[in-house]
Amino acid sequence: MKNSIKTILLGLLASLGTSGAILAQNTAPTENDYYKIMKVPMPEGTVLEVGGLCALPNGDMGVSTRRGDVYIIENPTGTAHFRKFASGLHEILGLAYKNGSLYCAQRGELTKLTDRNGDGIADRYETVYAWPVSGHYHEYSFGPKIAPDGSFFVTANVAFGNEEWWRGESRVPWRGWTMRITEDGKMEPWATGMRSPCGLGMINGEFYYADNQGDWMGSGFLTKVDKGDFTGHPAGLRWTGRPESPIKMSTADLYAVVDPRSSPKGGPWIKPENNPNETPITLFEAEKKLPEIKTPTVWLPHGILGISTSEIITDDTQGGFGPFAGQVFVGDQGQSKVDRVFLEKVNGVDQGASFPFREGFQSGVLRMAWGTDNSLFVGQTNRGWGSTGKDPFGLQRLVWTGKMPFEMKAIRAMPDGFEVEFTLPVDRKTAEDLANYQVTGFIYKYHPVYGSPVVNDKVLKIKGVKVADDGSRVRVVVDGLREKYIHELKLEGIRSQNATLPLLHNTGYYTLNSIPSGEKLAMAGLSTRNSGAKHDHTAMASVKTTSPDGPAKGATATKPAKPLTGKRITAMPADWGKPDQVIQLGTVPGLNYDKKALTVTAGSKVSLTFNNVDDMPHNFVIVKPGTANTVGETALKMGLKGMELNYVPNTANVIYHTKLIQPGAAETIYFVAPTQPGTYTYVCTYPGHYANMQGTLKVVK
Repeated sequence: MKNSIKTILLGLLASLGTSGAILAQNTAPTENDYYKIMKVPMPEGTVLEVGGLCALPNGDMGVSTRRGDVYIIENPTGTAHFRKFASGLHEILGLAYKNGSLYCAQRGELTKLTDRNGDGIADRYETVYAWPVSGHYHEYSFGPKIAPDGSFFVTANVAFGNEEWWRGESRVPWRGWTMRITEDGKMEPWATGMRSPCGLGMINGEFYYADNQGDWMGSGFLTKVDKGDFTGHPAGLRWTGRPESPIKMSTADLYAVVDPRSSPKGGPWIKPENNPNETPITLFEAEKKLPEIKTPTVWLPHGILGISTSEIITDDTQGGFGPFAGQVFVGDQGQSKVDRVFLEKVNGVDQGASFPFREGFQSGVLRMAWGTDNSLFVGQTNRGWGSTGKDPFGLQRLVWTGKMPFEMKAIRAMPDGFEVEFTLPVDRKTAEDLANYQVTGFIYKYHPVYGSPVVNDKVLKIKGVKVADDGSRVRVVVDGLREKYIHELKLEGIRSQNATLPLLHNTGYYTLNSIPSGEKLAMAGLSTRNSGAKHDHTAMASVKTTSPDGPAKGATATKPAKPLTGKRITAMPADWGKPDQVIQLGTVPGLNYDKKALTVTAGSKVSLTFNNVDDMPHNFVIVKPGTANTVGETALKMGLKGMELNYVPNTANVIYHTKLIQPGAAETIYFVAPTQPGTYTYVCTYPGHYANMQGTLKVVK
């Protein structure tokens, strides 16, 4: 009934034309109006930390778990029945079906599971191929994905080091590699440069993989991987001297290009805070001298389109799942969401655009598979990894309601800018107004530090736009395009025909690996009207932020102690003498502080040192009671400048905070405890962490 009323209301607004636009904005649809998340009921007590999903020819669904079990779900889109097919395996992080058997990647092998007697339970476990393991906890293995020739692709995660233990290491052969394995057990090293290659898939018969932000990885991305490619992380280069390696590039070769001052043993910029002369080289600049380097096909901007890329799956439903047939969906474990990618080939080069699609899953999205009804099964887990979805695991279905969302269906590169295709015709008045467009070019550093802020960012001039006669497309003519850069297209003021609907998602990110040749549009045919409408065209998504440097050092406090000026004081005020309380706080794996509760005296002078011994960045933010989730959600919307600004929103709910602390680093801040006794919260506001990484600050008299 509720949806019917909304449909009638939107139809009425459409009939009212532009005069109804303001009302339409106030009743703007949400993702849930078009794609509903539905739970798959599971037996009570079943721990379904999904590591693999695959559809079976009879419509059943195969599910593997991180705890080593394999289930067959009969009638998965109806009254589901779970049957355990196999057990006793080691952290299965992928599942595939071929010729009556299931194949899965365990920690150290590709395993074939077969039910020979037809009783519904696997009675033969065969090792197809085994690879070495060192025993390090982070040596995950992912896959397989089946190539057109019947061979299997498997990817292997790196471990972490000792001295800088958050740095990826390949301790045994083929860690940080993609392996191609034949059914008869022959392994061919395919490519390296992988750090945490959880996302892998076949797109149009070619192998693609997705990686996460981390050391050497400025942000997540999706890229096509050909034999002999190097995708950026140097750990796997340790094995390129082997005769079977298709790559001959060495670690020394890479370091000589990235930083000629460094040695192969030490590596460049191990302590970036002690190296003020760091040069922000990019991966594509290194590619010019080392042709084995493969730059991303499409970047997935960190903190905006996720933080931990996972499954890659092509929409092969031929319209059964909505208007995005042939496009690619990419899961994200950390932000419990699914993104969308449009791919094209320009001058023989693969590139394309990434978009938000659907968020709000109950746990971290890891695996996806199509059901027989064209719904998308989404398998989830967050143990040890953390996610915005608070449940420890989940299996849900994403179902298209049949309603057409107003979206940017595709962004295509043009010789003089971009062409945006929409799922519904646009309102010509809003689409011809330059005030409703912004294009920002940016890129990431290529260095061994964990992640990267946005660098070389520049807002580009919009020269004009041209709307197609049928309203389905808009050409956006832009000055200053840069090859190999990401271009954010923000279309905040565009409405659908008759000004009925705003875009469901108004921002896309095009990775411009090659600028097309061809004729440019003549200025005479372009609309250059600019209403001067005041939209927030910053890359900050309307979120104000604090200075990354915080307040001036040495801020003082009077006695008795009272709140200091500034929320991040990194030098003890001169008149303190000494702190009343000294606190040490650290981290433990699984997105947690090492202390879940701290106690301070109201109005006391506090020195707090936050030591991040985790393998990813964290911060420490004290917020007002009951506001931790609100502050965390706001941090998610900080856009391109979020990392530069420590992911700390400028809101009164934030009381004190550290900067964003890199793995292996620490910071001490000084603050005066709130004078009002009560229970406050401290939280990490790095994207995707706030839901899990919280603690209680008790302020007592």
